[in-house]
Amino acid sequence: MSLNVVILAAGQGTRMRSSLPKVLHSLAGKPMVGHVVDTARRLNASLIHLVVGHGAERVREQLAAADVNFVEQLQQLGTGHAVTQALPGLETDARVLILYGDVPLIRAETLQQLLEQVSETSMGLLTVQLDDPSGYGRIIRDADQKVAAIIEQKDASTEQLQIKEVNTGILAVTTTQLQRWLPRLSNANVQGEYYLTDIIGMAYKEGTEIRSVQPKTTAEVEGVNNRLQLAALERVYQREQADLLMEAGVTLADPARIDVRGHLSTARDVFIDVGCVFEGLVELAEGVEIGPYCVLKNARLGPGVKLASHSVIEDAVLVGDNQVGPFARLRPGTHLEVGARIGNFVETKKAMIHQGAKVNHLSYIGDAEVGAYANIGAGTITCNYDGVNKHQTLIGAGAFIGSNTSLVAPVSVGAGATIGAGSTITRDVDDRALAVTRAKQLQKANWPRPAKKQED
Repeated sequence: MSLNVVILAAGQGTRMRSSLPKVLHSLAGKPMVGHVVDTARRLNASLIHLVVGHGAERVREQLAAADVNFVEQLQQLGTGHAVTQALPGLETDARVLILYGDVPLIRAETLQQLLEQVSETSMGLLTVQLDDPSGYGRIIRDADQKVAAIIEQKDASTEQLQIKEVNTGILAVTTTQLQRWLPRLSNANVQGEYYLTDIIGMAYKEGTEIRSVQPKTTAEVEGVNNRLQLAALERVYQREQADLLMEAGVTLADPARIDVRGHLSTARDVFIDVGCVFEGLVELAEGVEIGPYCVLKNARLGPGVKLASHSVIEDAVLVGDNQVGPFARLRPGTHLEVGARIGNFVETKKAMIHQGAKVNHLSYIGDAEVGAYANIGAGTITCNYDGVNKHQTLIGAGAFIGSNTSLVAPVSVGAGATIGAGSTITRDVDDRALAVTRAKQLQKANWPRPAKKQED
């Protein structure tokens, strides 16, 4: 049977105290519901139905994809009502997995185990044992310890409230079973809602076996209703990422102080100091060292790269044996060849820095190519923007650019050329030439400083 996934994401989330729909609040740099959709994809679902309601347009904008079908629930009348909205779009001969957009840490491995319980004569139900089951529907079992029903807390008796096994809301059935059970749901309960959980009692009465599965950890099935719970799950997720990194041979100065908000690929003997953030796709080769409080986004760092503290690397490639920072910013399009160095308070953008070249202090290099072993002095800037268009600066191999130089693009500095400190270069400089545009220094002896006027 094929797999169809229905993700319920129509709730308002009033306890988030936000205009943003609850399921769009971010965990690890991605909307919570985005994590759930990605998990569904890992299960090779042929159809993913996303049931939306509050903030539907914003959810559509964030999650728009060819493999996601949006189903609108105009009135929020309960989980059973929500799944009913998706029923017409389900494939006839399919297993159906019900997930929730505010339960972001559910593992594909757990769900695969749940799906293995599904047949035309059986269904899968994900339950969990909680020390404090307050707020959850309780699992009712018969004398043979088979699941017989789920009772919501507001409808439970005092005795039933003592039960520790609770419903996670996540279940797996067939389309045929849903077609049989959903039309029979009733809202005759305290909440006046159509509970999806009522299909458990229907299944039991008709002899369908309800096979329960438990998650590896309770965090997998924890939902988010407020920002406190979201923050707690963020820490759970980040600790899981930290553990995976350390198992792969990475040394973390403090596993509690790292944030992975994308995919981080690492080789052996990588060291990451405290407070670092990784976004998008980041690759760290063998022996890379990342100093404290660095931010890397869509970056590739080759072997032996050393990144000093408080540096920001975005859409950049560092081939290897590079030293960068502290307080450096490598913007999109930066490419450092082997041994190139970027120092403190240096910003680069669309810059090719060739082998062994140095930009060590307080400089801006944008839309530029810096030749091998060139040396860029402190305070140098490439003036690449004329107010309308960007222009290129070319600096030859072995060139020396004196401090406080402005290179007004488009301009070329030849190989081995020297630019005197304090120059503004507007014309091309030949190979091995010296160019200086400094104004002549004047000196007047015994210069009388201006004096403050005396007030009357």
